[in-house]
Amino acid sequence: MSESKKYVLSEDRIPTHWYNVVADMPNRPMPPIHPQTHEPIGPEALAPLFPMALIQQEVSTDPWIEIPEPVRDIYRMWRPTPLVRARRLEQALDTPAHLYFKYEGGSPSGSHKPNTAVAQAYYNAQEGVERITTETGAGQWGSALSFACQTFGLGCQVYMVKVSYEQKPYRKLMMNTWGAEVIASPSGRTAAGRAILAQDPDSPGSLGIAISEAVEVAAGDEHTKYSLGSVLNHVLTHQTVVGQEALVQMEMAGELPDVVIAPFGGGSNFAGLSFPFLRLNLREGKKIRCLASEPTSCPKLTRGVFRYDFGDTVGMTPLLPMYTLGHTFVPARIHAGGLRYHGAGVIVSQLLKDGLIEAEAVDQIESFEAGVTFAKAEGIIPAPEANHAIASAIREAERAKEAGEARVILFNLCGHGHFDMAAYEAYFAGELERHELTQQQIDDAVAKLDTPTEPVMAK
Repeated sequence: MSESKKYVLSEDRIPTHWYNVVADMPNRPMPPIHPQTHEPIGPEALAPLFPMALIQQEVSTDPWIEIPEPVRDIYRMWRPTPLVRARRLEQALDTPAHLYFKYEGGSPSGSHKPNTAVAQAYYNAQEGVERITTETGAGQWGSALSFACQTFGLGCQVYMVKVSYEQKPYRKLMMNTWGAEVIASPSGRTAAGRAILAQDPDSPGSLGIAISEAVEVAAGDEHTKYSLGSVLNHVLTHQTVVGQEALVQMEMAGELPDVVIAPFGGGSNFAGLSFPFLRLNLREGKKIRCLASEPTSCPKLTRGVFRYDFGDTVGMTPLLPMYTLGHTFVPARIHAGGLRYHGAGVIVSQLLKDGLIEAEAVDQIESFEAGVTFAKAEGIIPAPEANHAIASAIREAERAKEAGEARVILFNLCGHGHFDMAAYEAYFAGELERHELTQQQIDDAVAKLDTPTEPVMAK
């Protein structure tokens, strides 16, 4: 049995371990640092926000982390998820490429997000936490955590980015159905929210602002912890169940992808599918391209800078080494709310810095054109976030056609768009903008950063 299959049980084909790519990275990420001293911080600094089990995973360098059986038992509600060859899309594009997608839309909340939400709720419940606070953009993460908290008997408070709160009312109702309290962010409930509203009463909100509010609440209540749906190491690691399944399924199909593509907001979507394939590059010398597809309106990987920055807008988190547009950057009101985040996860940032992964940006119009093309061919209406990966996959398929090569392309269809039909309505009505930042806008956002590029090492 190959090592790639070793951690997938034969009776249910659900991974028994999460894969931690840090163990195989040639250059491990720089440490988080204290905002004032700029010295590396230890796990104890994260204790007010996270249960110790997740903190240990955050700093782990072990290649495999065992998935607790109660978590795997809940995974069985929708895992393993299908890998599908998109033959009708191949025909529509008239391409010699073989297109495959991993479909994560069959989970209770309709996206990949429960893969980490269930794990995080489990570890919080094990440590006696009573309530979890979080943020959400388009609502996929908030609905996933609401489901997970209900499953383990935890309270859940969600700060939902205001523009998405208004655009996606049914996502809010999903969260309410699972017992969560949902608050439009910025709100008057926190000092962080009040400060933002004082500067801009009509603020559309951002994931950075919503993180500030959720962190403030958790830090001020000993019975409450905070949960993040992307960016952090342990979150990206939990999502690797997607790629591990896909790797085995591709082997069953008798093919190995030339390129693996996923949407990019903070990193969990991309990491989940790509890291197990990247492992083949790092350990076995394979040459699989791993491509992150981000929006042109929030292009931190393709046009941002690599330096230490806050994970939130107000500056309540430790400083993290990341590609960023600056923590005060507020993206345009695009419908792919889950991708409206100013920075990239630490692991992904280091991998990009080292040239081990790639990134490209897709504008909102091209992404919806791709989503509609896919829906007509394959029958599934994708989430706006997933449309970015589809657009990048179509680009790759068109290049394969030009070159006359039967390339194998795998992308993550991370969720369905059943609760995003207002976005499609706007697209068909011609109301969406082809939004792309000017260099001056990026320069202005980055110029506000006064954070270091290296940690201060204690003597």
